[in-house]
Amino acid sequence: MNNFLDGKSVLITGGTGSFGKKFVETVLKKYSPARLIIFSRDELKQFEMAQEFSPAKHDCLRYFIGDVRDKERLYRACRGVDYIVHAAAMKHVPASEYNPTEAIKTNIYGAQNIINVAADVGVENVVALSTDKAVAPVNLYGATKLASDKLFVAANAFATGPRYSVVRYGNVLGSRGSVVPFFIKKRDEGVLPITDSRMTRFWITLDEGIGMVLDAMENAFGGEIFIPRIPSMKITDLAKAIAPGCRLEEVGIRPGEKLHECMIPREEARNTVANGKGYIMLPDTGVYAYRGDVSSMTAVPEDFEYSSDMNDEWMSVSGLQALLKSQGFDV
Repeated sequence: MNNFLDGKSVLITGGTGSFGKKFVETVLKKYSPARLIIFSRDELKQFEMAQEFSPAKHDCLRYFIGDVRDKERLYRACRGVDYIVHAAAMKHVPASEYNPTEAIKTNIYGAQNIINVAADVGVENVVALSTDKAVAPVNLYGATKLASDKLFVAANAFATGPRYSVVRYGNVLGSRGSVVPFFIKKRDEGVLPITDSRMTRFWITLDEGIGMVLDAMENAFGGEIFIPRIPSMKITDLAKAIAPGCRLEEVGIRPGEKLHECMIPREEARNTVANGKGYIMLPDTGVYAYRGDVSSMTAVPEDFEYSSDMNDEWMSVSGLQALLKSQGFDV
């Protein structure tokens, strides 16, 4: 293992979320950072997380109260930091629709603050988390994440500064707000509400998502959007895997929701290459000159589109059950 984080200072925004907790656990197990800073705005979640990951046991840990909207606080938190993982976001779709200015402040202005502060204090590498909802967005959350992605890619045009890259993936198994705990809770009623029987989604585990981020932290040249090659699943198969004896009841697609998810639109195929791990969307040369070497990678076909309903790999009911069990769910 390449211990590239040993002796380094790492800051993760939104560090008390599902991704943040698992990221901290993984880094503590695999590396020996000088500092690992959990930056978030909820003191209760920080207190609860500190019971599991205690600074008394791990002297590299720092719990730092702050908001990505607050540029001055970011300056204080980021001094001496080598790597930033930007996971903070307002991501609840209905809440973002009802409070649009709040989503814009966190997801767009917060991203710009990260970019500028990282450049000013000499951070080495910044990796931002994205979502499949940033592709052809139909809700405000997706629109703000698309804007955020564009900001991080364009930031590499700075003459000097950090390497900025983006990691984009689909639904995370069992993350906060996931449909899995909802289905498990509802199965005792004998009926599972599903939005549409045709619906499909990409599927990834937290461990896989963290592996992608660590790979980007180590290897990104700057400007890439990294996208994994992951399976799709049908919402009806997920329901059968969790509650095989339940009746499924269609309730209709919610506002701002898609029937299928897309991570690479056909219009971006000309900028996309494939490697053994997945796909990399490269920045348009009109923005700035990309400094990476993709000579060993393969350009995707001009009509390529990476959508959950047109995937080559699918999770079966039995495969979903095995995966859920491996992640500790009672199915």
